[in-house]
Amino acid sequence: KFSNVIILLSCIVIVHNTYSQQDSQYTQYMYNTIVVNPAYAGSRGLFSINSIYRTQWVGFNGAPKTLTASFNSPVGQRGVGLGFSFINDEIGPSKESNLAIDFSYTINTSEKTKLSFGLKGGFSLYSVNFSSSSLNYDRSDPNTIDIKNEFSPIFGVGLYLHSEDWYVGLSSANLLETKYYKGNVIVTTATEKAHFYLIAGYVFELSSNTKFKPAILAKAVSGAPLAVDVSANFLFNEKITLGVGYRWNAAVSALLGFQVSDQIMIGYAYDYDTTDVGSYNSGSHEIFLRFELFNTIKRATNPRFF
Repeated sequence: KFSNVIILLSCIVIVHNTYSQQDSQYTQYMYNTIVVNPAYAGSRGLFSINSIYRTQWVGFNGAPKTLTASFNSPVGQRGVGLGFSFINDEIGPSKESNLAIDFSYTINTSEKTKLSFGLKGGFSLYSVNFSSSSLNYDRSDPNTIDIKNEFSPIFGVGLYLHSEDWYVGLSSANLLETKYYKGNVIVTTATEKAHFYLIAGYVFELSSNTKFKPAILAKAVSGAPLAVDVSANFLFNEKITLGVGYRWNAAVSALLGFQVSDQIMIGYAYDYDTTDVGSYNSGSHEIFLRFELFNTIKRATNPRFF
């Protein structure tokens, strides 16, 4: 059955010896910076709760599904920020849940520019259940051994340089490499490797009611091609965001956001796959929700853009 193709593709990506497990990807990454860069914690100057749900390659059984929830806030008046993030990722027969706490410290590098340093600490629980899938496999192959709630630590670092109208960040959400064991067998097919992120954006004020922000996210990991996302978003009347995105050699995207109130923003993104796989699915969908309280800073450029 063709519905099993996605499981096979997922297993190749996730559990083949020559590849490392990949971190989740997001089209609305500009609203999800805390997950990849702990230095972002508290930078918006308010208590911010964020959630993204992504379902990829709709129409394939076992296609990737990701739920992310996080919050972050400044603490006191000494440049300290704290955050918390939860990620649940399901791809084919594999499931992974991450819990992490973020800490940041910010210094002023000039009158308008700030530099934040960040640390991330937490843990991951990883499971693979081949017996629950319809994929045919060799039970004697050590690469298809089931894994149940294998624990691995998370330790990440980040830098985040920002002003009122631009930002650039460099980070790794987890510097540690983990290999899972079953008895005396190293399950090299379930290897976690460090991912490195570069994120940047600039806000141009085109008029009194129109702002434009190009942004980029690049992700590098050993054993996999460089992943690059670029996007262009317009903000109209501080309420409506419209944008487009492109994931290098992978997908094109459309983005929509609406600022319901000063506290609530909702967003939606649709990806159309430009690879051969795109012929066999109806695209990917992503829903974003943000809720914010206790604004402690004011910016000349609307901080809702980053």
